[in-house]
Amino acid sequence: MVESAVERAVEPDPIPEPRRRDPLKRPVAWYRRLPRWSRRTLAALVALCTLLGTLVGVTGAALFVEGAGTPPAAAHSTGDDALWLGHAWVGWQPGSAGAPKTDADLQALVDQVRSSGIKDLFVHDGPFEMDGSLNPARSPKAEWFIDAVHRELPGVRVQAWLGQVVGGTSLHLDDAATRGRIVAGVGAALDRGFDGVHFDFEPVADGDSGFLDVVGAAHAVTASHHALLSVSVPQVEPMTGFRLPGDLLAGHPKWWSQDYLRRVAVDCDQVAVMAYDTSLPTAWAYRGYVARQTQVALSAVPSNVQLLMGVPAFHTHDPGHWVDAETMPAALDGIRLGLGAHPPARPFGVALYVDFAATPADWSAYRSDWLTTAH
Repeated sequence: MVESAVERAVEPDPIPEPRRRDPLKRPVAWYRRLPRWSRRTLAALVALCTLLGTLVGVTGAALFVEGAGTPPAAAHSTGDDALWLGHAWVGWQPGSAGAPKTDADLQALVDQVRSSGIKDLFVHDGPFEMDGSLNPARSPKAEWFIDAVHRELPGVRVQAWLGQVVGGTSLHLDDAATRGRIVAGVGAALDRGFDGVHFDFEPVADGDSGFLDVVGAAHAVTASHHALLSVSVPQVEPMTGFRLPGDLLAGHPKWWSQDYLRRVAVDCDQVAVMAYDTSLPTAWAYRGYVARQTQVALSAVPSNVQLLMGVPAFHTHDPGHWVDAETMPAALDGIRLGLGAHPPARPFGVALYVDFAATPADWSAYRSDWLTTAH
């Protein structure tokens, strides 16, 4: 049989596939051409970014778990709450923010506190001068305010909120003479009629010995006056190994270890954890974070020391405080989740920061989500 033209056709040679290039070849070659110190620096940066990325992922998952669930009804105010108050209540100077407080302002505050679970008012007095001294001329209305609260709100304590920026060109707690003037100022504040002193020094690094010394000396003075020593403290390392990366990212001391918080707390009557300015961008993450902060603080602070969790009643938007994330409802939900269905039998409350920035919505959330949630 004669072959057809198709059958006689010779199959053409296959078209060779293009050679595949190794996508890593050029980057690897570029990396090898770098000087040794550059390679080491780059490798360290990659390792650091990998570590931080891992921490972020682990943290996000942990916060989601911590913030899950429904806050238990058993976790609510026991009447041991606190409120930070601005300086205008005890003194005002022309050019200062706000305006002098009037009797009408006082009555509004009395009505607000009387229908709440607030037992302590931290009114801004001072602050300390950079050498640690305290100038009483800064708060000429202190006695008026103290007497009015004692008269109108029996059982509510008025504490002098005293502090200063620490380090650099500011106040130095490692100086013995400075600490001595601070302690003298504590005695002077109590002699004016305050029921206690509330320290707020920032930033204090984990392990700072000067801070331990001034807290111990101040506690001896408050105890001799049968008064309180209360201290604002930063957030606590949520998990072991997170403190150093957190300090690096924040650019300043961010967290204390549980051990250091415990060492500070043993010389206090009251500790307030400032559970805000977390830089967290979502409410669910903040809620879980506050739940974790509540748990670690309960573990670190001795049970005979009152523990307060500071909650945000301010709305200044900046990189450290996302107003849509750090809300009063999210904070209170987190605290209640941290307390659990069977809250420990110990002095515990929340502290609202701060009176002059709190909105009606903040007060409404406090009342519905914390004060009356058990009813």
